[in-house]
This record gives sequence, structure tokens and C-alpha cells, in this order.
Amino acid sequence: MARVLLPKNTLRIVVYVIMLILVIIAALLTRPFRKSDAGSARNIQSVITNFNRVYYDSMVWQMTRYLGVPTQQFPSDLWVIQEIITELKPDVIIETGTYHGGSTLYFADILDRVNEQGRVISVDIAPKIEKASAFATFRKRVDVIRGDSVSPEVISEIAQRVGSGTVLVTLDSLHTKEHVLKEMNLYSRFVTPGSYLIVQDTNINGHPVYPTFGPGPMEAMEEFLKSNRDFEVDRSREKYMLTAYPSGFLKKTR
Repeated sequence: MARVLLPKNTLRIVVYVIMLILVIIAALLTRPFRKSDAGSARNIQSVITNFNRVYYDSMVWQMTRYLGVPTQQFPSDLWVIQEIITELKPDVIIETGTYHGGSTLYFADILDRVNEQGRVISVDIAPKIEKASAFATFRKRVDVIRGDSVSPEVISEIAQRVGSGTVLVTLDSLHTKEHVLKEMNLYSRFVTPGSYLIVQDTNINGHPVYPTFGPGPMEAMEEFLKSNRDFEVDRSREKYMLTAYPSGFLKKTR
């Protein structure tokens, strides 16, 4: 493509116009919120909610794969977890619900880049990790524990494996309220201050998808927070708007 050389005065004018446009955009984005904006905010939230429903109901998330291994995750949530792992550089990531091991492999690959000693402990009653375990990073960094995530034997084994470093926990096994609440009460003690207890699939049972599911992760999370003041919801982790974990990123504050 040929280069076009603008006269100095013309170039100066172009720069001034661009700067003016940027100033106007900044002013619009930072202007005080007025009551007249309330309707627009509601409309935006309605669009976000409806898109979450459309995306979930399409079941495309069931086809999400990492290096060919199924993850069954929203890509936006995986990206947020990548950001958290990069920020915290955890020594241990505890995951309940291994399934095919796609997200497990994903966590291991990120750890491989930010923490040379980092490990993933993943728990499942019947993990199907044939594809995932073909990767060297998986074999190097992942410990798979077969068993019920809330059984005393599994909790004891995890306690023996977790050291004194930074620990991140993500819960993605059975999604009933009773089971998730048990997991939260058992696994929250492993989370280190400043790290996260991530409760997955809080969107089901009408929050805003799958309204017929019955009490699940969202209800467990709400019950847990009533009696646990060490955690708070970090809504900043929902910045990409499409999430299966609304209010599910719980940061340990103390």
C-alpha cells in the first residue's frame, strides 16, 4: 500500500480532532449517573440476561474444547480464571468435578507458565481423562483423586497434599444445593486470603437459566454467605458479562 504524507498543518489538525473525539468519549463514559439513565441501565441488563439465556439454551458450551478435550465451560469464564491464576500464581488449584479433564488441563497449562511448582488437584467419582492425560503438562502437574468430593477420605487426602502456599478452589461437581453447600463448607478452609472460592453454575435454577432445576449452586452460595464473613462476592470478575457463575467468584478477604 502506498504511503500518504500529510502536510504538517493537516497532520496537526487530524491529531487535534482525534484528541477531541477521545475527550468527548471519556466525558460520556465518566459522566455522573442520572435518574434518566436508569431505563438504559435496565435495558442493558435485560440484553445481558437474555443473551445468557440464548447462549446457555444453544448448548454450544457443551462443545467447548481445550486442545481437543471437552471443558463444558463458557470461554469467558475460562478467560477470567486465567486472569485470576496469572494474578495469584497459586501453588495449588483444587477442582471438584474433573469429568473429561479439559478445564483441568487448561489450569495446568497456565500454571506451567506462571508457577513452576504449581499443581492441580482434581476430584471426581469417575473421571474420563484419557485424552487429557495424553498431554505432558497434565501428567506433570495434575493429581486426580477418584472419589466423592465431600467424603472424609477425599478431604483428608487433599489436606495432606495442600502445603502452605496460595490455594485457589473451584467447585464443579454435583450441582444440588445440599452438595454444593457441603463442598463450600469443606473446601473454603483450603482457600488462602486474597484467593478465590469459585462456585460454578450459579446461573441455573433461573439465575437466569434452567429455571426448573431446583435449588442449586446459587442457593448454596447465598446460604454459605449468611454464616461466613470471610468471603465476599467479587462482581468485577463478571466484566465480560457472559458468565455461568453470576455471584460465584467469592474472594477470601481474611
